[in-house]
Amino acid sequence: MHPGGPFWRNKDEGAWSVPKGEHTEEEEGLAAAQREFLEETGMPIRGPFLPLTAVRQPGGKVVHAWAVAADFDADAIRSNTFTMEWPPKSGNFRSFPEVDRAGWFALEAAREKLLIGQRPLLDELARLIT
Repeated sequence: MHPGGPFWRNKDEGAWSVPKGEHTEEEEGLAAAQREFLEETGMPIRGPFLPLTAVRQPGGKVVHAWAVAADFDADAIRSNTFTMEWPPKSGNFRSFPEVDRAGWFALEAAREKLLIGQRPLLDELARLIT
């Protein structure tokens, strides 16, 4: 998923991310991942799911991910939104989609697009499916 908002608008390589978000201690990780996928795409996702090894991004955030075989129209996503002051210090608040686009990529192209801290997820997935 490509993050929405003005900071990411002109960034492509190294800017894409797996759907992710925070969850409470009461919420199971897979349930949170399914909820986040729905929020960020507008589409439900069903398993079976294959857990991948969690990765720590350079900023310290730990990302838990699952692989799943699914088919959806990347052009049909409908993301939730967030509000932020834009331009900064202007006093104007605008709403932006959390995800502005999704896409399907071959493995090597996906490696170039994905955030560097999440690339080990692709490496593990490639080992598991070949």
